[in-house]
Amino acid sequence: MTSSSLWQPFTLGRVQLAHRLALAPMTRNRANPDGTPGELAAEYYGQRASLGLLISESTQPSEDGQGYLATPGIYTPEHVTAWKTVADAVHAGGGNLFIQLMHAGRMAHPDNTPHHRRPVGPSAISAEQDMVTMTGPQQTPVPRELDTVEIQDVIAEFRHAAASAVAAGADGVEIHAANGFLLHQFLSPNANHRDDSYGGSVQNRARIVIEIAQAVAEEIGADRTGIRISPALPLGGLDEGDAEAVRAQYRYLVGELARLNLVYLHVFHVGDDELLRSLRDLWPNALLLIRYGRTREQIAADIDAGLADIAPLGQFALANPDIVERLRTDSPLNEVDPATLYGGAEAGYTDYPTLAGN
Repeated sequence: MTSSSLWQPFTLGRVQLAHRLALAPMTRNRANPDGTPGELAAEYYGQRASLGLLISESTQPSEDGQGYLATPGIYTPEHVTAWKTVADAVHAGGGNLFIQLMHAGRMAHPDNTPHHRRPVGPSAISAEQDMVTMTGPQQTPVPRELDTVEIQDVIAEFRHAAASAVAAGADGVEIHAANGFLLHQFLSPNANHRDDSYGGSVQNRARIVIEIAQAVAEEIGADRTGIRISPALPLGGLDEGDAEAVRAQYRYLVGELARLNLVYLHVFHVGDDELLRSLRDLWPNALLLIRYGRTREQIAADIDAGLADIAPLGQFALANPDIVERLRTDSPLNEVDPATLYGGAEAGYTDYPTLAGN
């Protein structure tokens, strides 16, 4: 990996990065039942501190925000205390931690939440997805449609979670408006059938995303607030329409978010290069890009092409705690063990070997 662009330093808001790599957010399902990060989380993130910018696994901003088993939260004092150990470990290794805030919305099952209530969504439309629960796979139920007052409550939950993340020592947060979860559901016409100010038009479907971004930026600073999108990614039963519909939705959304001067836009890209180029042109600050199916040899390609500033790494970083050193020295990579991706203890989590043999 000899591309000089990959090894250039970069200023991201309040933090200085030594290179253009980052840790992509990856759910690992190893949190405690109360939503505090598991006992190995600080070691896991600390091992990967050399990536510079570490974006945490999806972290719910409220009880209603949880969708899956064993995912962490950041809304109680206990969560703050536990996340502080993670932030301290990352900082001790010279890295910076952004906690990803994710409300699962309809991608949830009552058996996986603390209160066992029916999940919520933009409309009463089931994702019709199988979900792992303690009693085995079950289909996601029809969610309860959020009313406009409750939408304001969701916005307040994101604001509170962002403040809690900073109180825990995180350097910032990433708002998750992608991958089939609540904010992505509002953006998608097949999940959002509302006829009020949060549904119908491109502008209305984007409203909750923009209002959450504005609230979080007001709370902790735009220079500590990033956001993730995944145009046309068909996860969680979402269908955002044809290419022109997707382009209209995301060009409007990104243009409005650009007015807030957020520190970064994180794009999970699945193939519309015309849209990607237009989003790059609309966005004034750092752009993080994950290109689906990217190989080791392609990691720097979008930075070289001027389409991105930072290349977050997922499974490469999961299986190689010292991925930065391995790429710099063109060393072999560990392979991911798929059986240990979700749940469990140290196997496939903190026990991947490094070049130094640790």
